[in-house]
Amino acid sequence: MSTTTRTAVVTGAARGIGAGVARRLAADGFAVAVIDLDEAACKPVVQEIGAAGGRALAVGADVSDEQSVQAAVERIAAELGEPTVLVNNAGIIRDNLLFRMTPGEWDAVMNVHLRGSFLMTRAVQGYMTTAGWGRIVNLSSTSALGNRGQANYAAAKAGIQGFTKTLAIELGKFGVTANAIAPGFIETEMTAETARRIGIGFEEFKAAAAAEIPVARTGKPADIAHAASFFASEGAGFVSGQVLYVAGGPKS
Repeated sequence: MSTTTRTAVVTGAARGIGAGVARRLAADGFAVAVIDLDEAACKPVVQEIGAAGGRALAVGADVSDEQSVQAAVERIAAELGEPTVLVNNAGIIRDNLLFRMTPGEWDAVMNVHLRGSFLMTRAVQGYMTTAGWGRIVNLSSTSALGNRGQANYAAAKAGIQGFTKTLAIELGKFGVTANAIAPGFIETEMTAETARRIGIGFEEFKAAAAAEIPVARTGKPADIAHAASFFASEGAGFVSGQVLYVAGGPKS
């Protein structure tokens, strides 16, 4: 089975890392479902993929809502093809110091990152096990190692790693691999938002980050997309349950 007959699903794909991953998987030959909360926001990515000769479908869905996820996956299977690659990328931040963090801020982050990854994976895994082939790629973060002001985000991203390793154990015998990517500083709207929140310019923010990174630069969505492309490939079938830190240097 070649990638031209396979369908990939990428959540949070209207912009940033998700959009970069969607473009890369389409270039690799997958038909790609581009999922985000606002379907209209997905259409520029879909149009770009189509202009490059690929196949893509814009899908609006709330990954934290069970019925929304089920409807989205059923639509993808019917209109694009039964999905056998899933990239759980959808995410939000609600940063705050612990003593200021509200239950709502905690729950919002957990719902999108952890509940969303669970619901999407549960909805898609049946297609993978039936096909005897599947690739699950979950987005963690270097924040999983701990980060000031991100108790909710750090806990969610650490949880993603445990979730990934368990999927690898449960689904391996069906030809399904599960791996996680933990990005460091990646230039996206989310990191630009963080710069605005702490009151400095984005260029200054990037320069400060680059000064602490061994390769002396910040990351781009394409850096994460390249890692996702490897995990989704035919050749990565003996790599499962791993967490790859894509951060310009060693992390532990």
